[in-house]
Amino acid sequence: MTSSSADRYEFGKNWTRFVKTSANDERVDIAKRHILAFVGRDNLNGLNFLDIGCGSGIHSLAAYRAGAGRIHGFDYDEDSVSATNIMRQKAGEPKNWTAEQGDVLNDEYIASLGKWNFVYSWGVLHHTGRVWHAIENASKTVASDGLFYIALYSEDVQTDPQFWLDVKRKYNEASKRRRWLMEWWYIWRFVMGRNPLMFPYVLVRIVRHRLTRGMSFFADIRDWLGGWPMEFTRDADVISYLAARGFEKVNIKTGEACTEFLFRRTA
Repeated sequence: MTSSSADRYEFGKNWTRFVKTSANDERVDIAKRHILAFVGRDNLNGLNFLDIGCGSGIHSLAAYRAGAGRIHGFDYDEDSVSATNIMRQKAGEPKNWTAEQGDVLNDEYIASLGKWNFVYSWGVLHHTGRVWHAIENASKTVASDGLFYIALYSEDVQTDPQFWLDVKRKYNEASKRRRWLMEWWYIWRFVMGRNPLMFPYVLVRIVRHRLTRGMSFFADIRDWLGGWPMEFTRDADVISYLAARGFEKVNIKTGEACTEFLFRRTA
């Protein structure tokens, strides 16, 4: 992920754990299908792919397998860069795919990246501590007529955003054992609805969760509870903010914690 704050969750350690224990060809294929379905394409041929906040590297690998040309991922967290390079090694270290440490809030670094016709940043920009600056900088890397695919935690679906911000602070301050207890508290309260008869449903969720972008049930819970710094945005504000910067909305998926947006730069 990306941030300029020292007070932050160790995203990269979580994604390294995911890469070493859960990442496989099936999950990569699911991630590839998710990207292609949302952008409405059969492949990414002819597109160069910039992965802002590359995390586990699974989506860079998905883009590679979907036929993207040049692929570059960067992340503020060096452990995330290491996780991405593990995925890159599994792909045979293709020369058209690179990964490095970088900060989306660093204006000079962003300017050095040039323009890309597919910029991707899923669940990243709201963890920088300066979400609107992060969105603006990320948007500056999009070429004319290029695609901008981002996902942001939506205040529209949260009845009490402050509650979750408090939970995240407590999780980051907690011991390893306390974090484990909080993870199961989340499952008990929000997945099982405090109903022990729902435990079989949890097992089904664990198995099926990989169908959502190829991710891991427990890795995503840790990422949700630990994700700090953290800001929520309203969907309409994101759309209007980017419209003022020359982007048109192409697709949107709402109703879940993260709203997914696909924009095209028109100016």
